Parts: sequence; C-alpha cells; structure tokens
Amino acid sequence: MKRFIEKFRNEKIRNPKQPAYEEIPTRPIPRESSLTQQEPSPPQPEPPQLIVGCAQSAGKQRDHNEDALFTLTTTLVNDYNDITFGLYIVADGMGGHQHGEVASSIAIRTMASSIVRKLYTPLLSPKPNPPEESLLEIMQEGVQEAHRAITKQVPGGGTTLTAALILGNQMTIAHVGDSRAYLIENGSQIEALTRDHSLVNRLVELGQITTDEAAVHPQRNVLYRALGQGEPFDADINSIQMPESGYLLLCSDGLWSVVNESELQRLVKESSSPEEACQRMVEAANAAGGPDNISAILIRLPG
Repeated sequence: MKRFIEKFRNEKIRNPKQPAYEEIPTRPIPRESSLTQQEPSPPQPEPPQLIVGCAQSAGKQRDHNEDALFTLTTTLVNDYNDITFGLYIVADGMGGHQHGEVASSIAIRTMASSIVRKLYTPLLSPKPNPPEESLLEIMQEGVQEAHRAITKQVPGGGTTLTAALILGNQMTIAHVGDSRAYLIENGSQIEALTRDHSLVNRLVELGQITTDEAAVHPQRNVLYRALGQGEPFDADINSIQMPESGYLLLCSDGLWSVVNESELQRLVKESSSPEEACQRMVEAANAAGGPDNISAILIRLPG
C-alpha cells in the first residue's frame, strides 16, 4: 500500500525546451510502390499503425481497484503526409490516502482532457493552428492541471501518473511516482524510460541499499513525489525520437514489482498481439500472488 513522505523536496529535475509542435516531422506517403524487385517483400501498412492492447485486474489481495488507465489512438491523413497521434496514461491511486481510486480517475480524466483540448482538437480544425507551446510544456501543464484537480476535489488523495504522448515521430513521457514506462526493442531488449520516485529507489541511487534489498524493504511503497501530494510539484518530462520499431509498455507497480523484466520481455515476444501480451502479463502477476492492482498498456510501434 503506497504512502507519501515529504522528502527530497529540493530535488530539481531538468526540463529542457523541446522543438515546438510544428517542427515535428511527419512521414511522407509514397505515391508509387517500387516494382523493380523480382520477389518484393510484403508491403508495410500505410499510414504507419500504432497497435494497442490493455488489461487490468484488482489482483488477488485487494477488494477494490485503485488503478486507472486511458488509451487514445488516431491517425490524420491527407494527400501529402500523415500524423500519428497516441495518448496513453496509467495512474495508480495511493491506498494509504483517502479515495485513491478517485484520485487516479481524476488524474486520468484531467490529463487526457488537457492534451485533447490543447493539442488534439487543433489538429482536427478546418485550419489547423499549431499551439505555441512545445510538447513538453503541454504535457507539463496537463500534469499540473491533474495535480490541482486532485488537491481541490480529493484533499488528502494521491496517485502516480505515467503518460506517453506519440505525435508523428516524437514520443514524450510524463512521469510521477512509481508506475513505469518501458521500451522493448523487437522483444529482445527492455529498458526502463522512467525513474521511480520512491524512497527505496532513492536509497539505491545513493548506494545505501542494493536493488535486491529494495525489493523486500519495508518502506518499498513509500513515495516522495505523487500527484495531489506536496508543493512545489514537479514531474519528469522527457521527449525522444520514436524508435523505428518495438513496443512501449506502461504499467503500474502491481505488474513490474512481481513480474521481472526478462519475463515481461518474453511475454511480449511470444504473444501474437499487444492485447494478448497484456492479458498474459496480468495473468502472470496474479499467478505470482497478485498483491496489488495490476494495469498494463502495450503499444506496438510502427516499423
């Protein structure tokens, strides 16, 4: 059960400016396919596709679910280019505070509404007008709106939040707490894209305990940063060029804390679809005891 402590509040996270929305490259749509090869390879789908699956469970040891998730995947195509848009969010309500399930729901709804209003809706207007803010700034404002909404509507409530925004060739991650985002490259390598805002992870970073000790530490669920808890408030926001292929996994700690990374990687590699992989990951977490709520979103990237 998560708890929150006022610690490391002076810690500063770098939030560099990123290129504005209008500078994000889009993929040109080819006018003609090449017929010069005698044995052409199977054609790739045009426009590039984001294939998404998700799954959730209350687990085996909880009587209610404090996790929330959100997925939105669209593609805007015209005669000259296409823009792939995806927004994916996982939030894990803090059971040690009042109304953790309400806080996670508010976080998801507020964050998604903010991104859709400031970025997605302008894309659909008859005369698209790119926002002045960078993607980093838009994501930061969305997290801040969610934080303020929780503070106002659920005093004492709190939640983690890990969100991924995909627009064109750019991927932007916003993160608070100990839910995680992973990049899985062709099912063969797995890399965490987020850093846990937990007491034990901080102790590991300082070299005071090992990762094995952190896994069984009595304070392993204590967070020092969460939405709805503490001021001033900062989120980790990072933007990267989207990999040419592979998978993006967002999940709550009810998954990654009981199913290790090599097993997550294997389940993704051996599954026929992101939906099947998510179902198998949730089943694996429950088979390991299901001590917490479990949420997973898996996005197969184009390529």
